[in-house]
Amino acid sequence: MTKIGILKEKSAGEKRVAAVPETIKKMIAAGMEVFVETGAGESSGFGNEDYEKAGAKLLSNTETLLKGIQTALKVRKPTLEEIDKLPEGCILVASSLGPGSDSELSRRYCAKKITGFSLDLLPRIARAQSMDVLSSMANIAGYKSVIVAADRLPKFFPMLMTAAGTVTPARALILGAGVAGLQAIATARRLGAVVRVFDVRPVVKEQVESLGAQFVDIPIQHETTQDSRGYAKEISEETARKEREIIARELKTADVCITTAQIPGKKAPTLITEEMVKEMKKGSVIVDLAAEQGGNCVLTEAAKEVVKYGVTIIGFTDLVSQMAYQSSQIYARNILNFFLHINKNSSKELDREDEIIRSTLICYQGEMLPSSNPFSTAQTRTDDGKGKNQEVRVRQGSF
Repeated sequence: MTKIGILKEKSAGEKRVAAVPETIKKMIAAGMEVFVETGAGESSGFGNEDYEKAGAKLLSNTETLLKGIQTALKVRKPTLEEIDKLPEGCILVASSLGPGSDSELSRRYCAKKITGFSLDLLPRIARAQSMDVLSSMANIAGYKSVIVAADRLPKFFPMLMTAAGTVTPARALILGAGVAGLQAIATARRLGAVVRVFDVRPVVKEQVESLGAQFVDIPIQHETTQDSRGYAKEISEETARKEREIIARELKTADVCITTAQIPGKKAPTLITEEMVKEMKKGSVIVDLAAEQGGNCVLTEAAKEVVKYGVTIIGFTDLVSQMAYQSSQIYARNILNFFLHINKNSSKELDREDEIIRSTLICYQGEMLPSSNPFSTAQTRTDDGKGKNQEVRVRQGSF
């Protein structure tokens, strides 16, 4: 019987949990034995008694829990202390195991002969949609970013007709129309804002307009702005100059700006300069979803909310965690679907020819694999299983 351990997250501010009672029932029904660290779900609204009713066994000592398991499920990558406590040969599954920039982490994985799966490397194919943690979490971040912006903005979002006259709607500018950006557009529109959207990829215009927003075109000639996987790519200096001019113009009339632009494997591009912020209306709000990757605004401070030149700039890195109850439910379903997939083989041997397994497997029994480079595998979802092309979405980073 496969023994699975659900750990309490140790990262500061992380409230999510890798499994909820609903998914634990399904694990047990599939013939697995589940151990949960005491208090693992409390921050996300799931008490110890909820896990016990679902059939899990609660253990208060992390070391004791880890010694008896074969597989550990997590949200964030493990701490070095947690890795040292894992049993040799353990399977580890998390949203991002991040060895590419952490040589010590790689060394510890090897020393423990870990078999590690990093779900941020899932291929963008139809079979993997139910496991797609990046898109799931990006959706939540896009939604929450607008809610936070609306809370900080000292204005109404919708147009109001009052006896004293008409209150005009807020103007929202969304930079980047990936998964988070599209959700931000939809949320801002539902709240009644006038939404304008900027993205260097012309192919997203139709999606933007289908949500009721206005797409801001950039005059680009003879330049490809996305790679073969559908991700935004670095642009020429001339295009970047035009981009800055357009964004500066749009920001002068915006009440809210949500930034989501990222380039896979690189620091987030700087889209908003200090001079642009100075020209914004007093009381305006910027929510920078790229804060953890350096920020799209030069004045963004990761994990902080600051006011510069009368503009509130929010660089929260825990927006998804702020909605821990539902983000845990969704993440837990993603990770359950993935885990059932890799265990579908009755022989218990990993099918390393399977595209989902091959793409997410960063280390096998302690050996680091080429896919430990987060951008070594194709990530474009091209087929919905019926011969139709799916929309291409920009990777939103690790949530």
